[in-house]
Amino acid sequence: MREPLTVAVAQPECDAYDVAANAATHAAVVHAAGARVVVFPELSLTGYELDADVVPPEHEALSELLTACRDTGTLALAGAPVDGDGGPFIGMLAVDGLTGAVTVAYRKVYLGGHERRRFRPAAGPAVVTVEGRRLGLAQCKDTGVPRHQADTVALGIDAYLAGTCRSAEEADEQAERGARIAVAHGVWVAFASFAGPTGDGYTETAGRSAIWSPDGTPVARAGKDPGTFTVATIA
Repeated sequence: MREPLTVAVAQPECDAYDVAANAATHAAVVHAAGARVVVFPELSLTGYELDADVVPPEHEALSELLTACRDTGTLALAGAPVDGDGGPFIGMLAVDGLTGAVTVAYRKVYLGGHERRRFRPAAGPAVVTVEGRRLGLAQCKDTGVPRHQADTVALGIDAYLAGTCRSAEEADEQAERGARIAVAHGVWVAFASFAGPTGDGYTETAGRSAIWSPDGTPVARAGKDPGTFTVATIA
C-alpha cells in the first residue's frame, strides 16, 4: 500500500521580475508547508510579466529554494518563463529536494491572451512521478481545454496539478472548473492560484487556491489574499 502524499498549493506574494526575491519567498513557503509536493502559481518566480527573462534550471537565484527543498524533502513546482526548442515557453520548474536537481517539468500547451505575442505552445502533456503517484501538470488555460485534460489523464495519472493566474472575477469559475475536472476524470485536482496584483493589467487576481478529491469535494481551500497556502493529503 502506498503512503499518503501531502500536497500544498501556495499563493505567495510576488515581486515583479525579481527571481531571487521570489525564490526566497517560495523557500519560506516550502519550509512552512511541510508537504511532499508544493505547487506554485503560473509564472510565480517572475510574476505574470510576459516580458520577463527566461529562468534556466541552473539559475543561481534558485539556490535558496533548492536548499529549502533539500531540507524538507520537497518537490516544488514553480512557474517561470523557460527555454527549449522553438521556445520560449510558459513553464513549470521542478525543484527536487531528494535528487538536488532542477528541471523543466512542463511547458504550457494552450496559450491565452497576450501570451501568444511572445511564447510558443508546447507539443503535449507531461507527468511527474512522486512516491509512486503520477501527477499530471498544467498551467492556467490548459485547465479549461477538455483535450488537455483528456490527453493528460490518458497518461495514467492520480492527480492533475496546475498553476494559474486568473482575475478576481474568475474565482468562482475556477473553483467550479477544479471540481468538474475531478469528477469527470476521477482524479485529485490541485490549483495553485495567483493572489494579489501582478503584470499584464491584473490589479487583483483570484487567489483561493484549492485541492479537490476525486468526487469533486474541496478538501483544502485558501483565501483570496497573497502569502498563504493550504495542504491536503492525497490518499
